[in-house]
Amino acid sequence: MFDKILIANRGEIAVRVIKTCRRMGIKTVVVYSDADAGSLACEMADETVHIGPSPAAQSYLIQDKIVDAVKQTGAQAVHPGFGFLSENAGFARRLKAEGIAFIGPNPEAIDAMGDKITSKKFAAEAGVSTVPGHMGLIETPDEAVKIAREIGYPVMIKASAGGGGKGIRVAHSDDDMAEGFAAVKAEALNAFGDDRVFLEKFIVDPRHIEIQVLGDKHGNVIHLFERECSIQRRNQKVIEEAPSPLLDEATRAAMGAQAVALAKAVNYDSAGTVEFVAGQDKSFFFLEMNTRLQVEHPVTELITGVDLVEQMIRSAWGEQLAIKQDDLSINGWAMESRIYAEDPYRGFLPSIGRLVRYEQPEEGDQGDYTVRNDSGVREGDEISMFYDPMIAKLCAWGETRDDAVRGMARALEDTHLAGLGHNVPFLAAVMDQERFQSGQLSTSYIKDEFPEGFHGLAPTPEQVKILIASAVAMNEVIAEQDGDPSERTDWTVLIDKTAYEVEVGYDEAEDLIVVIDSEEISLSEIDWRPGLSLFKAALDEEAFTAEVKRAADGFDIRHRAAKARVRVLRPDVAHLYALLPEKQAADTSKLVLSPMPGLVVDIPVVEGQEVKSGESVAIIEAMKMQNILKAERDGKVKAVKAKAGDPVAADDVLVEFE
Repeated sequence: MFDKILIANRGEIAVRVIKTCRRMGIKTVVVYSDADAGSLACEMADETVHIGPSPAAQSYLIQDKIVDAVKQTGAQAVHPGFGFLSENAGFARRLKAEGIAFIGPNPEAIDAMGDKITSKKFAAEAGVSTVPGHMGLIETPDEAVKIAREIGYPVMIKASAGGGGKGIRVAHSDDDMAEGFAAVKAEALNAFGDDRVFLEKFIVDPRHIEIQVLGDKHGNVIHLFERECSIQRRNQKVIEEAPSPLLDEATRAAMGAQAVALAKAVNYDSAGTVEFVAGQDKSFFFLEMNTRLQVEHPVTELITGVDLVEQMIRSAWGEQLAIKQDDLSINGWAMESRIYAEDPYRGFLPSIGRLVRYEQPEEGDQGDYTVRNDSGVREGDEISMFYDPMIAKLCAWGETRDDAVRGMARALEDTHLAGLGHNVPFLAAVMDQERFQSGQLSTSYIKDEFPEGFHGLAPTPEQVKILIASAVAMNEVIAEQDGDPSERTDWTVLIDKTAYEVEVGYDEAEDLIVVIDSEEISLSEIDWRPGLSLFKAALDEEAFTAEVKRAADGFDIRHRAAKARVRVLRPDVAHLYALLPEKQAADTSKLVLSPMPGLVVDIPVVEGQEVKSGESVAIIEAMKMQNILKAERDGKVKAVKAKAGDPVAADDVLVEFE
């Protein structure tokens, strides 16, 4: 077995590989850029090697630097993780020529399956069902429009070398196609160094289901069942689960057999994923094959008990698969939520900065569910603009899907982040939705359920009780610590502008008893003191966690997707609050503001220009994605406040209208 492995990656996947290597007794080397100096992965690795500036194109994507680091440290193999060089056949060949093992598939398999155009042609020749489309190279927007009309809108524009949700647009019209074609080519060139683009028919109301495969160098290939990855935003997976609530045993077996046949046809010899687009009628079509470890691999590990990183290492060493297809079965249900540094209240725009607070849920058996949290950052770390904004992959396992959903909701409650925007409230909202709980999923789920964007959810009747009881309890604790406990038992609690009359007392067990509009509830096991960001307790013996922050006149409390300013007031004071006028928001209707920190790619308007609603007025790049800002109304440009190449912060003015 290998003595030392170099990990040509960063963040949580580097940490993930280190954990398996430690268990196997293998030493690890981590390469790092300027932005990742002092990272968790660097702290955990046995050795580290600095490979250059923060941009990936100057560090993680430079093959010479990776090979030099291998030779410098005496590592015998390279694990590429995902992204960067993980699906680069040239890199795999380079390592082979240097006598270094590549912990991934052989370069011929990467060539056959890694390129989206070639893989679809190959799959069609192998008899695999594929989505209708145009697999040839497309050079111009006019050519793209012509082909799209032949296929029939809607059409997906996809980067041939794409992956991770990058380089994808859906076009519903000629105008969409012309604009999207240019954007995808630019994104593809920037992210992958390859601007080739192809088109395929967009399946309406589809589901994204993928099969995990595993092969060795002796011709053996098995599948480890499926993952449902239909909860996506901008073609980026957000929530994954295994197994899929759609599939029956017959469909599962058919998809698995097709995936194995395709893998065997290219002599696949590592972990890989065959992705399918599935109809609600259980029909399915080959989408692509990812010739690497997937981000969402933990849910497969949780339901099968197989360590996929270990199996990749053993295969690269030359061992024969010790697992037969008949050895595998699905045990329980697993969910994964991708926690990102992005602001769901601002259209999910990237939110870079320092992670001032990061409290993670306790991992392991929690009774009705089990928690796993794959993270590459710690409290105090910086989320950089140079890489994907993922903070963690939070997983929950349960005996049933309902158990897994409830476990995930509780694990999200126990996650607290501060210092930047994050999507935990949004993930919690999805867990609480009836449609998600029923398993009626599609890749348009987020667009369907949140058509106007995410603005949080109104508290349910049960959450109203949590908000009131938490505020009352904190009010009591603060008064006790200040040495000024009140004898008052009657209060008015304001949740934003809604008033609730409450009575407060204690029972013989010293549990807090709160009567809300004549309904009595009990709050026990209270775990909070001033300064803590999480309030933990049991409401009528049901445990919960709320995120709390003291405000000048009350508390800001968030439970899952519901958040509010909650005030505990004397009834006469509460009456005065009801008379206060609403604060008016500043008028920014004539301004185009940068929605995120990033780099200005282009400002395609000039001072004095007449602009129509819907026309592009700015293009901002952040975290490898280009964001096109469009005019929301007709108008004349009064001033242009930025130019291409300028770094901008969130809410910086880009364009001003008269």
